[in-house]
Amino acid sequence: MNDKIIEIAQRIRGLREDFKISVAEMAQLVEVTEEEYLCYEEGKRDFSFTFLYKVAARLGLDISELLTGSSPTLSVYTHVKKGKGLSIERRKGFEYQSLAYLFKNRNAEPFLVEAPYDEAADKGEIMQRDHDGQEFDYILSGSLKVKIDDHEFIMEEGDSVYYDASHKHGMVATNGKPCVFLAVVIRDQNGRMG
Repeated sequence: MNDKIIEIAQRIRGLREDFKISVAEMAQLVEVTEEEYLCYEEGKRDFSFTFLYKVAARLGLDISELLTGSSPTLSVYTHVKKGKGLSIERRKGFEYQSLAYLFKNRNAEPFLVEAPYDEAADKGEIMQRDHDGQEFDYILSGSLKVKIDDHEFIMEEGDSVYYDASHKHGMVATNGKPCVFLAVVIRDQNGRMG
């Protein structure tokens, strides 16, 4: 595994131990067995985006703190130049750029997401996950096959979807090309996101 994954894994383990949170509780939170969870903490498995969000929320951290080890400091505005968002590469090639990672106490998480085209994923069953909050996705280029619970549809450039993210959802690029979209994850009424 790469050094970045190992750094994040060590940070997660250290914080979990500092907060005296059991492996069993964390495994249940991220919906894996205790053995699988320990593989994450040992840096033997790459993290899904949902895994990172759920862990950060349980630890009371901003996801950027979990990824970088430092806290966001801006409170009036943050300006991010093209291509300069905090890069998060997760889920079989999906690349996320956090577009507000320097802003503290955010109510939403905006991301620029690049989903590669993968013929096997396009033709197969869409992997679905859930997390707290709501989500808004807007297609900038390409096409995205989206599944929310049992509803499946294709989104094209200019299309958007807003949904309750506590429902199972997943997406894959479709029609033979990668897809680029803006994803905004919004906190729920209790302030939970992820």
